[in-house]
Amino acid sequence: MLVAIARRLAGMLAVMFIVATMVFFLTRLAPGDPASLMLGDQATAADVAVLRATYGLDQPLLVQYVLWLKEIASGNLGQSIFLQRPVLQAIAERAEPTFFLALFSILIAALIGIPSGIASAVWRGDRLDQAVSAGAMLAASIPSFWLGLLLIQFLSVRLGWFPVAGYGDPGASLGMRLYHLVLPATVLGIVNSALITRFTRASMLDVLSEDYIRTARAKGISEARIVLRHALGNALVPIITVVGLTAALLVGGAIITETVFGLPGIGNLVVSAVLRRDYPVIQGALIVIAGIYVIINFAIDVIYTLVDPRVRT
Repeated sequence: MLVAIARRLAGMLAVMFIVATMVFFLTRLAPGDPASLMLGDQATAADVAVLRATYGLDQPLLVQYVLWLKEIASGNLGQSIFLQRPVLQAIAERAEPTFFLALFSILIAALIGIPSGIASAVWRGDRLDQAVSAGAMLAASIPSFWLGLLLIQFLSVRLGWFPVAGYGDPGASLGMRLYHLVLPATVLGIVNSALITRFTRASMLDVLSEDYIRTARAKGISEARIVLRHALGNALVPIITVVGLTAALLVGGAIITETVFGLPGIGNLVVSAVLRRDYPVIQGALIVIAGIYVIINFAIDVIYTLVDPRVRT
């Protein structure tokens, strides 16, 4: 067990090194100079050169890369060029809305997708199965920004039930801030529930066709107990996989939804950094998101051993 964990941790470090390398060089391929963008069109070449030297942008690319890796190894993601503050601080200030948005979205997606997938598998071929399959295809096909604008129009503008955008006033309570996340979390939850529904249905269908399920039915065990205890328990591994990967995608993929609803999250921070060519923020945010992906995948592997003892062998 310890050997497997050590190998997994070594693999995580290798993945993070590859991601860091790709992030650094791909960021530099984007056109535009952050020093020129920061100083504006009226800046002289001398002013731009001074600012580039201040942030080390005048050094060779490989030198910048090595220095950046040393900073990352020490836990420092650098200093934002435009925000004039540490990147970790800028990300921490924007983390709350993104965290709660991802959390509520995955809860909504799981509450929709898992029961729907189970019902679709149990009543395979019936009208309920067809309705669930059609709903999953529709949810997967709907652009999140379009659904967000639609909900804003009807539930916020016309009915006035929810705020149109934003994350509350600076002094707003946590409850009021979470209230602002109801619509964006619903949008992401509906869109991402489609994949969970389809995986749950497929996994349950595989298990329901096993011999031990037929044996349980022959013994007179109730259908509800067969489905919820015997079938669902053995179908959890792929379901946990897709839920975990969906959660990881929501952390890094909520950029469009945050933009539509005006949420001051990490997604909006990354968009602003890209437009400004703020290299440290772009690199730092992507490293953090990649780290969350890796940690969630590691957590899924650990959960496997708790849910299914066969995975330990």
